[in-house]
Amino acid sequence: MSRTKDIPDYHDRNKDLSSKTRDEVLHRAEIDFEKFKKTHTFKFPTWLYGSPKGKLFKLEVEDCPRFGDEAFVEFDSARTAFLSVDMQVDFCGPKGYVDIMGYDTGLTSAPIKSIMYILEIIRNRTDIKVIHTREGHLPDLSDAPYNKILRSKIIGDGVGIGNIPKGGLGRLLIRGEKNWDIIDDVYPISGEYIVDKPGKGAFGQSNLPLILKNLGITHLIITGITTDVCVHTIMREANDNGYWCTLLKDCTGATDYDNHRAAIRQIKMQGGVFGWISDSNKFVSAIKSAFTNESH
Repeated sequence: MSRTKDIPDYHDRNKDLSSKTRDEVLHRAEIDFEKFKKTHTFKFPTWLYGSPKGKLFKLEVEDCPRFGDEAFVEFDSARTAFLSVDMQVDFCGPKGYVDIMGYDTGLTSAPIKSIMYILEIIRNRTDIKVIHTREGHLPDLSDAPYNKILRSKIIGDGVGIGNIPKGGLGRLLIRGEKNWDIIDDVYPISGEYIVDKPGKGAFGQSNLPLILKNLGITHLIITGITTDVCVHTIMREANDNGYWCTLLKDCTGATDYDNHRAAIRQIKMQGGVFGWISDSNKFVSAIKSAFTNESH
């Protein structure tokens, strides 16, 4: 049956609106490109998000747009979220999943002090939102893929996801277990958000996208573990969904230091292929400058 000629299809009805929006985006990209060449700053786009609701602050990012260069990203504090990824006993504590698998928890616990420092600054001085994630599965493992369970048993010599290791704290990577929870050093406080997820990412199998949308978030400061797995996955997802992502390199760690360094370098490619790299000192300096007029 042919379509009635008098009734335009979906694309016809929305052509004018979508074209106008896309034309504006392309026009603004040209304007802001010319501004960036002069300022080396990714300005907070008020034309896209509206007037700032909090404090504007500029964070220095490294090797952008090319290695050896430096640039700045401008944030609206009220539209910024600090994301602490999977800082759980299972990944950075004794008798947790990473420890049982035979990896060095000294590497995954390395960012703890830096994250603690950042959290103290954010909690006491800013209106930046804080979101924590936890990876873990339901007790019956109905949300755990077979291949993930199998691989964990092989690397753990028979002790994998859902099992209790000898002298362990509980079932590995199972929600509600002591080893599954976030470590005390960076544990969420009242008013902060916790996102539980069964996989490496958080945009397809958790309520993180809804939380970010309801909070009006546009920019993310990303930390946590591990750099090359959960942190990278979430950063890639967030970038694909239009969020401006900056990773603080001393606030993240991996089970292998070379993997950590490679993950950092990957982010820097193509002028920041899915975000930017900075560090805790630069972040604190930017916050103090905006909120207290102090220098770091």
